[in-house]
Amino acid sequence: MDEHGKKMIAPIVITVIVVLYYLLYFGVLLYFLPLILKILFGIIPLLLGGVMIYVCVERIREIKGGEEDDLSKY
Repeated sequence: MDEHGKKMIAPIVITVIVVLYYLLYFGVLLYFLPLILKILFGIIPLLLGGVMIYVCVERIREIKGGEEDDLSKY
């Protein structure tokens, strides 16, 4: 595995763990709620999961583009 591949492992693993946590936690929570609350609260984990996946994709693009250390710009 090349240098960039190793740096992509952590963001991918963290994203998978957090998205699974959102889905499991809110899935169990939604099981006990009435239908209208299920719809309202069901949107939250979907949005959070989507944002996490978007941020992970952006981070992978940064790593592939050679911007591993963003803090050096500031």
